[in-house]
Amino acid sequence: MSTHDPRHTKSNDSAFATPAHGHRLADDLPLISAQLLERRRALAWLGSSAAGSALLLAGCGGGGGSDGSSLAGLATTATTGTSSTSTTAAASGTSSSTSSSSSSTSTSTSSGSCTALPGETAGPYPADGTNTSSGATSDVLTASGIVRSDIRSSFVSSTTQAPGVLTTLTLTLVNTNSSCAPLSGYAIYLWHCDQGGSYSLYSAPTESYLRGVQVTDSNGQVTFTTIFPGCYSGRWPHMHFEVFASLASATTGRNSVLTSQLAMPSAACSAVYPYASGYTQSVANFAAVTLASDNVFSDNTAAQIAAMTLAMSGSATAGYAATATIGIAR
Repeated sequence: MSTHDPRHTKSNDSAFATPAHGHRLADDLPLISAQLLERRRALAWLGSSAAGSALLLAGCGGGGGSDGSSLAGLATTATTGTSSTSTTAAASGTSSSTSSSSSSTSTSTSSGSCTALPGETAGPYPADGTNTSSGATSDVLTASGIVRSDIRSSFVSSTTQAPGVLTTLTLTLVNTNSSCAPLSGYAIYLWHCDQGGSYSLYSAPTESYLRGVQVTDSNGQVTFTTIFPGCYSGRWPHMHFEVFASLASATTGRNSVLTSQLAMPSAACSAVYPYASGYTQSVANFAAVTLASDNVFSDNTAAQIAAMTLAMSGSATAGYAATATIGIAR
């Protein structure tokens, strides 16, 4: 009887080697019986439970070698990948929703917090057709060239540029009756004194600088390039402006939907007047006035004064960027 194990039909040298045994029926019968017994045992073992199937799958890897590890790895990767994708998608959806909701809330809160600016006097130097200068009605709004962004130079009878600390001013016009939505197509006329406290067309009659008109864009914004105004006796440093419903209606101050003023921030005044060239007389004038004593700003609420005071960044040497939101009820 052969001593060869009938379950091993391959050798290390050949993939098709056959076991050595005799060729008689008597030699084959014990082998056939052994094979049948082994098959019965295998079938009984395989059909016993799901655990048997799991063990068989593990065994397919070649006795716990790299193949089995790879299969286990693929199964883990597939499960993890699915879970990760679902989790990531859910997280992304939640995050996106939350972000969108937060953004909407922020926008709504921000847009709903604007303040309607109070009307203020145009003062004695508007040059908007509402008063006279040197015995004649002064109305620069009808002059050719008044629509401009850089207002530092004169444009009527000279081209003199007003000296002073460079200031870029961006104004945003919004509707306080419509969640502070931007108002486009409106004309804003801006004017203010020079660094010595004089106004063009009046105390500086031959000049027309520091006056200009711009039309609000789709964001309700206009930008002016100008200089930091000086401080003259009795007034807090400021700029004047008028808002018109359209450029066509910006022909006289009587057509304005709002006439008001903007206050210069105290910190910027303190940084400019004592140190920048040309502002010497502003030092004493500024020291003698406060917002509380100013005859224009003093009767406004804290919220109105905050909205009317320019937000500024920069320096007296590099120049300033200033912004303000002008709220009007439309």
